[in-house]
Amino acid sequence: MEGTESMIWIAIGIIIAALVMDLIIGDPRWIPHPVIGMGKVISRLERIIRSTYVEPKSLKKAGILLPVVVVGGSFLLTWIIITCLYNIHPWIAWSAEAIFIATTIAVKGLKDAGMEVFRHLREGDLPAARQALGMIVGRDTAHLDEPEIVRGTVETVAENIVDAIISPLFYALIGGAPLAMAYRAVNTLDSMVGYKNDKYMNLGWASARLDDIANYIPARLTALLLIMCSWLLRLDYIRAARTIRRDARLHPSPNSGFPESAVAGALGIRLGGENVYHGVASFRAYMGEATRALEAKDIMTTARLMVTVSVLFIVIGSLILWSIGGTLWVY
Repeated sequence: MEGTESMIWIAIGIIIAALVMDLIIGDPRWIPHPVIGMGKVISRLERIIRSTYVEPKSLKKAGILLPVVVVGGSFLLTWIIITCLYNIHPWIAWSAEAIFIATTIAVKGLKDAGMEVFRHLREGDLPAARQALGMIVGRDTAHLDEPEIVRGTVETVAENIVDAIISPLFYALIGGAPLAMAYRAVNTLDSMVGYKNDKYMNLGWASARLDDIANYIPARLTALLLIMCSWLLRLDYIRAARTIRRDARLHPSPNSGFPESAVAGALGIRLGGENVYHGVASFRAYMGEATRALEAKDIMTTARLMVTVSVLFIVIGSLILWSIGGTLWVY
């Protein structure tokens, strides 16, 4: 029993340490990030596949190789590294595990990106705010007014609560750093080849589908956590729940609508509308109700929600880990 309890405390400690590390130092540019390595591998594999397969049907079959190699390789490599370090000393392995998990989450990075836009808006510098927003979204930002800049920032922060925080932490709780790193590989694949266009329709379909599957449960957990955090922060948690139920399914993504609709309801704002990508307008379904105009402070409130959700998930996840009386992944 004592051994089992120790394993649980170690697992909880590793997850907490990972979150604290991310909150304090984020992703320093001078430290090589695993996602950069994943991106290079994906690009190399894409070139090899395209040089070998040309026909659409062949490319579609070959598209399965990308998640198998990249996701499976990320899991296996991380597991081998941590296992080898454990043979040297457990504390070294536990520290490495926390560092690996910290690289899969981006609470500080997401918060800093949103708050940079907020600071420029507060200073009345719209060109700088547009430029800062352009660093974190794919839409054209050159001609956006302040409410549209706020909308773009709130939508991006809300959507990435799942991809950049809850999903990697969810998989870290289940399978430690190897599974968290595998999830990050899934997400990186989707961001690079998971587009529904002529170039990636066949090659990227498996990567896009796997990302949808991997985020399915975390997205819905995030929606529940956002309702709880809306109550904690004295926002409109009842409207958040109602907006999720009504609007989440309207989003083109099967998962992104849950955090976006929750935030829209909690803040009493309306998200969605017309976005422009490379000069082409695209309309996204509205989420929430426009009870008031969008304001710069909505970015700050969304950032507060994001941080609160992150901490609450760790608390609840630790309690669940404790209640089941064991863990699957402490070596």
